[in-house]
Amino acid sequence: MSAARRIAAHSSSSSMAASTNSKRSSDIKIEDIDKESAPTPALDAHYDPKFVARTIRRIDWRMLPLLGFLYAIALIDRGNMGIARTAGMATDLKLTVGERYSISSMIYFVPYTILQIPSNIVLRLLGARLWLTICVVGWGAAQLGMGFVPTWGYLVLCRILLGIFEAGFFPALVFIITTWYKRHEVQKRLALFYMSSMLVTSFSSIFAYVLTLMKGLGGLNGWQWIFVMEGLITILLGVLVWFFIPDFPDKSTFLNEEERKMILDRVEADRGDSIPDKMTTQKLIKHLKDPLVWAFAYMFMASTVPAYAIGFFITIILAGMGYSTTDALLLTAPPGIVALISVYAFAWLSDRTKLRAPWLAAQNVMCIIGLAVAAYSELNAARYVGLFLVIMGASGCVPGVLAYSSNNITSHTKRSVQSATIIAAGGIGGILATTLYQEKDYPKYIPGMWSTIGFQLGMLAMLGVTSFVLHRRNTLRRAGKIGPLEGQEDFYYTL
Repeated sequence: MSAARRIAAHSSSSSMAASTNSKRSSDIKIEDIDKESAPTPALDAHYDPKFVARTIRRIDWRMLPLLGFLYAIALIDRGNMGIARTAGMATDLKLTVGERYSISSMIYFVPYTILQIPSNIVLRLLGARLWLTICVVGWGAAQLGMGFVPTWGYLVLCRILLGIFEAGFFPALVFIITTWYKRHEVQKRLALFYMSSMLVTSFSSIFAYVLTLMKGLGGLNGWQWIFVMEGLITILLGVLVWFFIPDFPDKSTFLNEEERKMILDRVEADRGDSIPDKMTTQKLIKHLKDPLVWAFAYMFMASTVPAYAIGFFITIILAGMGYSTTDALLLTAPPGIVALISVYAFAWLSDRTKLRAPWLAAQNVMCIIGLAVAAYSELNAARYVGLFLVIMGASGCVPGVLAYSSNNITSHTKRSVQSATIIAAGGIGGILATTLYQEKDYPKYIPGMWSTIGFQLGMLAMLGVTSFVLHRRNTLRRAGKIGPLEGQEDFYYTL
């Protein structure tokens, strides 16, 4: 073979080898790139959707009706002062002297507000079943005692005890519910839980009216029978709590191992906090220093002011329109029933659009319009419609703010602190509601109405601030200019 042919053959062989090596190198690089660029499947992606849906339905039915009914009893027990007053308590205990009625109503919220965070810490230590049983039986006993008070001073004492035992209840419910679901599944569940309580409380005035017909039985007045019977019912429910209340997902016993793992995997995939972290003093201080916690707390307080004000004063406002005691009690039911539809509609829209703030703002506006109509209209029919709007707007904001806040945090310790802080702010809303609506302003309570409107305007402003801050943080995170939000790599805030 000539030198030229040998050189040509060697060149061809080298080219083929280079081509082969290049191809192999290219294949390796492509595989590596594919492996690196392929999205990691979500932790819960492999579960059968039918299995997931079936398990979620079981959880819904096990948890939401029971917790909603218990919360309804809590609302009835704390808010039946207005009904009892209309049924004769004001005369027997001389509650029309000075601000005795407002003080008796307000004092409940002092221990209720102070004990929120300690209660949620105790909740994780004792477990949901034991702690909630203690809470429910305790406030049932306090409610029962209110049926036998001889003076308004003893009434105040019973109201303080009621606040102590109820303090641990509502934040525990919110804490528990928000640990079971993904972020954009929460508001519908909170709304259903809240709606079931609204449905019961809508008829509580009618039930209370029936109890007043027992007047004279056992030597007790009608208003006393309200407290006695509702207290006994609460104590009975407290016993049932021990057997049926659901616990946190990692401690649940009504699910099998596969179902429990699936729930924990879903939560971990959504926000990375399925496993509880341990509370420390440093974590407590850190969580309390977060301005967003206090922004959400203000919004919840602003939502509860009209909710509590109407709860405590609707029968009194209706009586001030000239309706009889019977009619005033019966007319409290329809606004609550209509509000059920409104609350779920806004919750559905909020979860469907994955937006919280715009729908909260819409309900704030609804509440403001209702307050203005109820305060200034000369027609009873128009004022009654105004009460519908107030109840619809305020009721929808309660689960809305809870969903908005719970969607924008991670970790069990922060969820515990934030939910307790928010519910404590709701207690302050109760104090404001019971003191802003004063006896001297009966029957229209114009100063109280204006104060409530002011809180709604403040909430609109706060919604604007939080929306701006959360949107900016999301934008900076997507641009890689700041680190992971809430300590989670793929976490973004819900607006």
